[in-house]
Amino acid sequence: MKKLSIGIVGLPNVGKSTLFKLLTKQDIVIANYPFATIDPNVGIVSVPDERLQKLTKLSNSKKTVPAVVEFYDIAGLVKGANVGEGLGNQFLSHIRDVSAIVHLVRIFKDSTIIHVEGETNPLRDLEIIHTELQLKDLDTTEKAFAKAEADARGGKKEFVEKRDLIAEIKGKLTEGKMISSDPATIKKCEPVLKELNLLTSKPELFLLNGEKSDVPEELTKALEAMSASYLVMDLSKENKLDSLIQKAYEVLNLISFFTTGEDETRAWTISSGAKAPEAAGVIHTDFEEKFIRAEVIACDKLIEAGGWAIAKQKGWLRIEGKDYLMQDGDVVVVRHG
Repeated sequence: MKKLSIGIVGLPNVGKSTLFKLLTKQDIVIANYPFATIDPNVGIVSVPDERLQKLTKLSNSKKTVPAVVEFYDIAGLVKGANVGEGLGNQFLSHIRDVSAIVHLVRIFKDSTIIHVEGETNPLRDLEIIHTELQLKDLDTTEKAFAKAEADARGGKKEFVEKRDLIAEIKGKLTEGKMISSDPATIKKCEPVLKELNLLTSKPELFLLNGEKSDVPEELTKALEAMSASYLVMDLSKENKLDSLIQKAYEVLNLISFFTTGEDETRAWTISSGAKAPEAAGVIHTDFEEKFIRAEVIACDKLIEAGGWAIAKQKGWLRIEGKDYLMQDGDVVVVRHG
């Protein structure tokens, strides 16, 4: 099953641990000073989806299994984190394997909560975090380049190509660019980027902690110039965080499909554009290879019908083959060899 994992990054005292607690309802250390969080907190959060409950009721399922998101909360980063300032190197390694990053930026003004840089300046704070991620990745890339250059000395085409791609990535990072905001580089260097697993190549969602009236115009302009995805949320108030998880799905280009029956109703996560055999493989690895066909119906149509038998009588149940592109909300029964 496709795992959605998200790392929460930001300066100290911007609200990361508060966000994590809201998301997971776990009791963790929230303190008014940097480095209160030493080990990464990992929380499993259910993906809110009212369709799942409706299908459970329809099928009278014994069990309901939602899709989940793993959130990794690490200690606040400061200038120099990439070289170990404030134990930053250790913290950055904790989020190397996440699917995406939620970058928490403090826009609220509260003099009683210490700001590690002395005063609130969201754009500067954002740039500090980006610089630390870039420098950490530059270190990773330079090591990879040294090895690739040695491998390429024999003149073998695949090694030369790999060296050149790493050199291109290194150049972008040296210029102070986030790889995630450069689709051309991501497409061209995809195999190498997967291997390097760079922090700056991960999709990034900005969460601005405060009121909409607190958002400075210069920050809005900078985010728009980056074509960035962002949400404004005041974490000091009671928040329904469904929108954050939904936005993460959107940023990562993910959709949900369902299986339902008396035993269980379950939500599954796949990439948008996945074909039916790939979706079947998420349910069970053997199903992709042995896929024959799938019976498919949109969730809302199945609920409207009131059950599989009536949906079939109405002709709403479709038989789809290997080239079928899965849609968000599809309910499926996989037929396999």
